[in-house]
Parts: sequence; structure tokens; C-alpha cells
Amino acid sequence: MNTPHDIPRRGRDRKAEVLRAIPGRARFASGDAPRAAVIGGGIAGLAAATALAERGARVTVYESGDALGGRLAGRRIRLADGSAATMSRGFHAFFRQYYNLRGLLRRTDPNLARLTALPDYPLWHSGGLTDSFARVPRTPPLSALGFVALSPTFGWRDLATMDARAALPLLDVRVPEVYERFDGISATAFLEGIRFPEAAHHLAFEVFSRSFFADPRQLSAAELLLMFHIYFLGSSEGLLFDVPNEPFPQALWEPLGDYLQRLGADIRTGTPVQTVRPRDGGAEVRTETAADRYDAVVLALDGAGLRRLVADSPDLGTPPWRADIAALRNAPPFLVSRLWLDRPVRADRPGFLGTSGYGGLDNVSVLDRYEGEAARWAARNGGAVVELHAYAVGEGEQRTDVERRLVRQLYEVYPETRAARVVDARHEWHADCPLFPVGTYRRRPTVRSPHPWLALAGDVVRCDLPVALMERAATTGFLAANTLLAEHGVKGQTLWTVPRTGRSAVMRALGSLASTP
Repeated sequence: MNTPHDIPRRGRDRKAEVLRAIPGRARFASGDAPRAAVIGGGIAGLAAATALAERGARVTVYESGDALGGRLAGRRIRLADGSAATMSRGFHAFFRQYYNLRGLLRRTDPNLARLTALPDYPLWHSGGLTDSFARVPRTPPLSALGFVALSPTFGWRDLATMDARAALPLLDVRVPEVYERFDGISATAFLEGIRFPEAAHHLAFEVFSRSFFADPRQLSAAELLLMFHIYFLGSSEGLLFDVPNEPFPQALWEPLGDYLQRLGADIRTGTPVQTVRPRDGGAEVRTETAADRYDAVVLALDGAGLRRLVADSPDLGTPPWRADIAALRNAPPFLVSRLWLDRPVRADRPGFLGTSGYGGLDNVSVLDRYEGEAARWAARNGGAVVELHAYAVGEGEQRTDVERRLVRQLYEVYPETRAARVVDARHEWHADCPLFPVGTYRRRPTVRSPHPWLALAGDVVRCDLPVALMERAATTGFLAANTLLAEHGVKGQTLWTVPRTGRSAVMRALGSLASTP
């Protein structure tokens, strides 16, 4: 018998695929519920904890930070004018094909009322050209044809100059085959190989590869092809997305934390785990103040956290597994700058704008267009709350220099901000996102580990499904729980994914004609 959360839900794409869990009993009996530790309270850890707790496992969530959410956590601050605010890493697009992440959020928000749609994903090049996805058809291949017809940077003439045979793999992306064929070259090399028009390179880089916080010259081409498939050629959900209408903690993580506690979960924020040791078919999880025994463990950490914990836990895994985790690398630093301005930006400025050719500025968000807290501050003060992102900051660049440069670039993009006084400015500088360089796919850890009681989750974890970014985190979190539940004969979470091959027989046939690079 299914619980409401086991019932699969997809978006508008009728070709989205369902992945049903291994059959088993619905939940643990009260007397045989295992103790499960989830180490990491980000998206992956929350997904794993939710699936386990809903089925009766006795779950403890360990989070080193002061709040849930991982890299999407937020913290309360006091602005220079005395106003209370929430600072975070800011803009993240919750795309409609993030089926499993959205399913997680529906636990506390069944209609996703805490998400609001932005009408477009506009891209603005410093040369003056602007691309928009608002009027592009959402169903492939009409999406590609419609984009070519409407785009000022990628037209029919550009399409004719491409190497059609070399570009055919875009029509039939399969996982893991796409990695076997294209993990050995960079995203830049692939685009150059298909003669992707130079003027339109920003479309691929800003929309897709830069989302990995990585230089496209280093990023595996397989990841770029996967992104094209997920967002453009493989799914009819399109490039439209939603954003939380309040800061991340209030809209997403605090309600989900309350939900887990109602299920009996013990949430321990501010509690970093020092070691995990195998013990009698389970594990001992040790913190600074305690050592607790568990029957199942999920490691839902970012790359650096996973490397550290495994290195400090010498009895975990096998030598090859440990070496693969030690080889994980982080992407270059990125900067998020949020400015509270004493006057509004122009009324026609979008809530989100992707930028290219502005010397490191990757996007600009006007938070008061969609976030309630920012909108209330802007209304009280007659101002605006503007956020600037710079991904993959160059090696050796100083944080303060990048902060100043982003503000200068904002003046170029939105000239009216030159006259504004900055009431307050806050910055987030981090280098904790995973890097997926050329040739590393086979070494990435999978959900399954050498121990039957231990599973891994997170966007750094290899997953043979067409998912990426936040959706990869949520999906691997559920898969980690499913793996551990199956060990106990309990049915796990039903999942959805975008199609795992080209959308039509014609697209698949054309894709098969391509040669391996």
C-alpha cells in the first residue's frame, strides 16, 4: 500500500520516467526499527532522512552548521539601518524537471505555494544582444527550432555552419553511456568540435557549464551534454523555473526540519561528526561529545567534508574506494554579493538576468521582485535589494577586488544603480562546490559503498540517471535511503526522472549515427 508520498508525481512532460523502489513492506514495525544516522543536513541529507523517517527508522541528522540547508542554508543578520534580514548564497533556480527535489518540498508545501515562477531566463551579452526563453516552445525538438528562430545570437545561418554529425550526440543522451563517450574531452573542446558559433558560446556556458561553478575548459563535456538533455533537448519542462518567495530557511528548511521532528527524527545542528567506525554490522558515529551506535549511515556531505571524514575514519571502505574519495576536487571559488540600495532599479528590470561579457559577473538578481523579505525592506525604504554572482573566480584573485569589480559591472548592466547609496552590503565567498573535470567520472563515488550499512548522497555522488545540481542531491539522497531500506526489506521512495534517452525514435536514430570523439 502506498503512502501519499510514494505516489509518483511528474510535471507536464508525459515522457518523464518513473523509477519504482524495490518491493517490500511499507514500513518498519515498532519493535524492529533501525537507528539511522544521516551526516549532513543539506538537500541530500534531508531527502535521505525524510525517506527513512517516513518508514519508521529512528533517524538522527548531524549537521555541522547552525542550520539545515547545507549550501542553501541562511543566517539571520542585522543590517546597518537596524533591519533584520536573512543572508544566504542567494539565487537558485528550482526548475520544473527537478521532480524529486520538488517532491521533497511537497512534504510541507503540497501545492508548492512557497515557490513563485519567474517569467523568463533572459541572457544579456555585453555586446547588446539578449536571448530569452519565455516564448520558446518547451517540447523538443520544437524547443530547439523555436530558439533558433527567435534568438539574435544563434540563427539559421549559424545552425547551417555547425558540424551536424558531430552534434548528433545531443539528440540522444544516455547515462552512463554519455560519460563513456565524452568524459575524456572538455566542454569547450566539444563545442569547438561541433563548430558551435562563437557568438553563441555564452548560451552554452552561462546557461549550462557555468552552473557547475567551473571553467568550461576544465569541465567534462559529458556534464555539458547532460545539461543540454535535462534542460533543453530531453525534457519538455523547458528552461522556466521557480524561486522561493521567502528566504531559504523560512520557506524550505525550517518547515522540513519541523516535519522530520514530528516523525521522531533527532536533528543535531552545530554538531560536526569526527569519525565513523564499523561496529558489529553497523557503525559508531563519534562527535566531540558523544559516540553513538547506528544500524545504518548516510554520508550526505560536500566533497571537502566527505574527504575529511573518510580520511579521519581509517576503517571505512576499501583502499580503492578511499583513494577515489581522496581524489575528489572542489570547483574554483565563487562570490555572491548582496546590496541593499536606497533607491529602486528600473521597473522593467527582470527578477533574474544572466550576463555574459561583463568580466566575471555571471548574473544579477533583483530580490525584491520575488522574495517577500526583500520586497518588504524595499517597500519600507523606497529601495531595492540586488544580488550579484561571480562563478569560477580566477586563481589568485583577491576577494575584495572581485567584490569591487562586481559592483562596477552592475553599474554597466543597470546604470541607474550608480546613483544609489549602498545601505548595506554582504558577501558570501566559498569554494565548496564539486568539480567534475575531464576524465574523472569513473572515480566518483556511487550511492552504494563497500559496507551494506553505509550509503553516500549528494551532488558530488555519481548517479546513473540524468540529474544534476540540486536534483542530483535530492535524487541521491532518496536513493541512499532506498539502498539502506532494501537491506531491511522495506520499500523505498518512488522517483521520477527526465527521459533517459532521446525523446523520440527519430532523435535516437540520429544520435546513433554520431561517432565517438
